[in-house]
Amino acid sequence: MKIIDAHAHVAQYISGFTSRGELRAVGGGRARYSTGETFQMFPLEMGDIGVSPEALLNVMDKNGVEKAVLLQGNWLGFHNEYTYEAVKKYPGRFVGAGTYDPFCVKIDEIRKHLFDDLGFKIVKFELSNGSGLMANHLPVYLDGAVMNGCYAHAREKGLTVNLDIGRPNNVCWQVDAVAAAVSKYPQINFVICHLLSPQKGDGEILKTALEKLVKPNVYFDIASLASNQKLEVYPYPTAVEHLKCAKSVVGADRLMFGSDMPSTLSHDSYAHLVDYIVNSSVFNKAELDDVFYNTAQKIYFNI
Repeated sequence: MKIIDAHAHVAQYISGFTSRGELRAVGGGRARYSTGETFQMFPLEMGDIGVSPEALLNVMDKNGVEKAVLLQGNWLGFHNEYTYEAVKKYPGRFVGAGTYDPFCVKIDEIRKHLFDDLGFKIVKFELSNGSGLMANHLPVYLDGAVMNGCYAHAREKGLTVNLDIGRPNNVCWQVDAVAAAVSKYPQINFVICHLLSPQKGDGEILKTALEKLVKPNVYFDIASLASNQKLEVYPYPTAVEHLKCAKSVVGADRLMFGSDMPSTLSHDSYAHLVDYIVNSSVFNKAELDDVFYNTAQKIYFNI
């Protein structure tokens, strides 16, 4: 089975800014918030203060992963230039997304550099109130003026828009606003990260939300679906139930495998993140090919 990892990250060094303030590397794959909380962000074997493209390729090669999509967000920090360099160095293995804070005064110059000079074809917005745009800005309406400016720019440039809207029951989790936005911009392919980040007990709210997002230009990655079910371990029965729900509502051809490495590999092996899906009996062989390869190839590598 061929595999594309549709949600992975590189980081020259940890340089996040979150609801807990700045997040900085302290060595050994560990990181510390401004609050003083320290944790293992990624396995030591993947890096000391950051994660290189070569570290990702090592994991990918050991697990039969052909290609990966390099996304960005506030948690690891913005790494536009480093992501660009990784894609330029390994064009057959990586495609990258650019990212920016739409509240920057020099937004026009930033977008010109990212999408004209560097040539990114994907834009990622991490919007959560834990480690995204709403962690250190006032709440942003996802179909409001600020984000509509971002969508309009993406339409003009022919970009795929990748959105992480955080977890249910938070101010960032604005499914109705996202549904309105994707209807307003049918020319744009939207990818919603983490299958909307459901946790244990969120089965009904996930079903209702997915029903609002059954649109021809909406896709979902399923990165961190397993790790979001706190205290569960492989084979992640709650994550499997969420996959069943997603398949029944939006279809298997709208779902893309993603590992969310490197951080998820602090808690489980890459093989388990693949195997719990393969062995779940949710998908037949043709559907697994879509989840693990075909849809990501169409959405991310054929643009």
